[in-house]
Amino acid sequence: MHPTLEPIRSDQTRADAAPPCILLAEDDDAMRSLIAATLREDGYEVTEVRDGGRLLVHLGNEYLSSQRPWESFDLIVSDIRMPVCSGLRIVEALRRAGWPTPVVLMTAFGDEQTRAQAADLRAVLFDKPFDLDDLRSVVVGLLMRRA
Repeated sequence: MHPTLEPIRSDQTRADAAPPCILLAEDDDAMRSLIAATLREDGYEVTEVRDGGRLLVHLGNEYLSSQRPWESFDLIVSDIRMPVCSGLRIVEALRRAGWPTPVVLMTAFGDEQTRAQAADLRAVLFDKPFDLDDLRSVVVGLLMRRA
């Protein structure tokens, strides 16, 4: 059995008890659905977008609606190669803007330069195809560090 969310303690407030929010960007519909379903099974709230443009729009809306927009999502999981804008470019922009949100990047084209860029951006890089249990473990670890 895979570890999921911890039980709610009696001293937690209602806001504390909300499930972690994950923003998922993946242009392959089947892959996005599979990852989203897996994360939802583990108790996470998942917002799905299908390309870099929609990810930018969504993040822009979050930025406009909050003084601390990075608090809107506990984690971002994004493909690197997507239409409109790459996941790597988006993470670069987020880091320049000061967003500390943990990021998992996924790619079927992971060369050494891509790995170095991901590491510089404090992002975890997954080569496709990958085991969903490995993704689950990384998600749990990143969210536990953020708590």
